[in-house]
Amino acid sequence: MKTTYSCKREHAIYASDPDKSRGRRLGQKSKSERTVFQHDKDRIIHSTAFRRLKGKTQVFVAHEGDTYRTRLTHSLEVAQIARSIARVLGLDEDLAECLALAHDLGHPPFGHSGEEALQKVMAPYGGFDHNAQTLRIIEKLEGRYAEFDGLNLTWETLEGIAKHNGPLIDKDHAANNLPWAIRALEDWQRLDLDTYAGPEAQVAALADDIAYNNHDIDDGLRAGLFSVADIAVVPLVGRAFADVRKRYPDLDEERVIHEAVRDLIGYMVADLLKESRSRLHKNEPQSADEIRALDVPIIAFSDKFREEEIPLRAFLYQNMYRHYKVNRMMGQASRVVSELFELFIAGPNLLPTEYQVLCDGPNTEKTARVICDYIAGMTDEFAIIEHRKLFSVRGYL
Repeated sequence: MKTTYSCKREHAIYASDPDKSRGRRLGQKSKSERTVFQHDKDRIIHSTAFRRLKGKTQVFVAHEGDTYRTRLTHSLEVAQIARSIARVLGLDEDLAECLALAHDLGHPPFGHSGEEALQKVMAPYGGFDHNAQTLRIIEKLEGRYAEFDGLNLTWETLEGIAKHNGPLIDKDHAANNLPWAIRALEDWQRLDLDTYAGPEAQVAALADDIAYNNHDIDDGLRAGLFSVADIAVVPLVGRAFADVRKRYPDLDEERVIHEAVRDLIGYMVADLLKESRSRLHKNEPQSADEIRALDVPIIAFSDKFREEEIPLRAFLYQNMYRHYKVNRMMGQASRVVSELFELFIAGPNLLPTEYQVLCDGPNTEKTARVICDYIAGMTDEFAIIEHRKLFSVRGYL
């Protein structure tokens, strides 16, 4: 007798239901027992853009060390946190994980410095936004399937990627404020950009906050940008380290750091769960759509934690993101991106053949967008090598 196993779990009434998905832009029938959200997750994991995240900066350029977070390891950590939170709240774990894995696909090389450089050079040509670029990748640029461009993901995944940080336009549909890459999407209005995203997307967004706050502490300490004594002045972090030292007075510093970071993650997750349960109880949503229609997010941290978080973000900004060692590295990275763009926009014949054929001459908006797609897709190392080839006499020697 053949035994079959269902991939579905019991969900809360307000969770996104894969059986009631609004579907894909191009309809597809599945013979698999996997849900549509599991299919979406698989398509993202197998995409070229996802694989490239292994070579893209989180804070440190990828070649600076093999233990620092990259966009890939960060995305995996966000996915783990998101899935755990979704399970406790009775949400669809696969959709939450899917959105966490996809949220950074549009990031260019070299982290925020690379993004700022692309924003500057693309300003005359429609601009650049990494969230919008993620949608451009999954709707157009990925070329893996015979019947369509992109990944043809479900409405819920597209909506969650577009709106995971909240509504993008107001009720009056001020579309002029949208990034070019979103306005260029086929039928972008279908994503209801004036409402909040579903609960799983809200979970993924805050799982991102939890992951980067704590893992930037870990990476900053490991890189020697600041010490435990330095960051202990932040009350939230200082308490965590003091608690660990009290429990384990003879523990070496490296393990103290790991324990403190784990405790901080646990504290933030617990705060999010308590506040979100309170909002769910107060609003009593009967569906994911009712959550979308609310005037406030249903998944949230408490006001108390948001106040505690302010000194931590200020510390990391001053002592990590604007540390002179990081500034030097990112200044070089910014020049790599800017100089590559300026060279290609003046001479698109220097692009690889498959990109050349998409251009319509130097200094045009169409050519600029092709170049932007090319550079945004690069890993840190590939961008450095490409720059060396094009700007150094010895580049090809």
